[in-house]
Amino acid sequence: MSSYLIPIKIAFIIFSILGFFLILPWLIYSYRKYGYFSLWASIVAYSFIFYMLSALFLVLLPLPDTRDTCSSQLPNTVHYSLVPFYFIWDVINSSSVVWSQPSTYIQIFKQSAFLQATFNFLLLLPFGVYLRYFFKQKRYWKKALGLGIVLSLFYEITQVTGIYGIYNCAYRIFDVDDLILNSTGTLFGFLIGPVILALFPSRKSLIDKGERLQESHFTPPLSQLVAVIIDYLLISLSWNLTAGLFTTNGFFEFIYATIGFFIFYFVVPLFGQGKTIGTNIMRFKLIKLDRKSPMWQSLLKRSIAIYFPWVATWSLKFFNSIDLDMNSNFYLYHALITVAVLVFVVILWAVLFIHVVYILFKKGKRTFYFDYLADLIPRRK
Repeated sequence: MSSYLIPIKIAFIIFSILGFFLILPWLIYSYRKYGYFSLWASIVAYSFIFYMLSALFLVLLPLPDTRDTCSSQLPNTVHYSLVPFYFIWDVINSSSVVWSQPSTYIQIFKQSAFLQATFNFLLLLPFGVYLRYFFKQKRYWKKALGLGIVLSLFYEITQVTGIYGIYNCAYRIFDVDDLILNSTGTLFGFLIGPVILALFPSRKSLIDKGERLQESHFTPPLSQLVAVIIDYLLISLSWNLTAGLFTTNGFFEFIYATIGFFIFYFVVPLFGQGKTIGTNIMRFKLIKLDRKSPMWQSLLKRSIAIYFPWVATWSLKFFNSIDLDMNSNFYLYHALITVAVLVFVVILWAVLFIHVVYILFKKGKRTFYFDYLADLIPRRK
């Protein structure tokens, strides 16, 4: 059992790391496709990634201890089995069944050959269920079968080539029965898919809900938050790809980021009809409720409100970077100011966290503080 659990554990670790980096791209894709964040669509996407990683590692792991796998094999070792349905003979031949005694038939299900064949059948059965969810209609069964064959063939070629030359000999054989069982499992999963998928929302219902939301011009709070994060990441990325390559000076980074906040959160929406790069990606713009005051004032208030938590956090970093000797006359003042700033920043981010959770929980009935102060409302384009 550990030979199956260890690959799944490794897949889970890699999936956790990969899933973290995919959160923002997935949110962008989800909002652009459906118009809202769908928990069910996220479960399907993330579970599919985890399943594919698990299936791959179950096929490849455990890896040999050395790259020289040829040294542990006989000179005439055969790395392939091309006889179809040989697993049936293998199951019968390796069992202790007495055909005249039906009570011994149960022994078949305890044989390693039978368990291995069952594993190969079940390995890609979930793949067929996922394909039924993506393709929706039964008439695509040939395409599902073909994809099952292609995926199984990829596994077998990866094994027989020693993971494409990493190992000088194959450490598992190319077995045509694996192709048959894997692809059959895919087809079976595709055919029984509706029984399983009936328990969950269909893709059509997700798209229909998104179309209704788009007609109402409603912008979900999470979409607004993602837009703000996108703009901030662009500021950070532009620093790392330009001036950050040549200097690590904190003061220059502070000036650069300050200018970036001004450009991305004020200048761009001012000349972009209320659209920042982030809001444009998330397909909404900022409109002003009160027409009495000019738009630039509202955008300036919004940019300052977004900038303030960042500059408060940077000030803590600044005070921490000051290195004073304990005998200095200013050491006590520096320590007190640093602690005060730390407490302020912790309280600030705690309040912001509660505020974000509250806004997300209210589902659009309230706006984020930066839009509320600026008297701006996000609306779909």
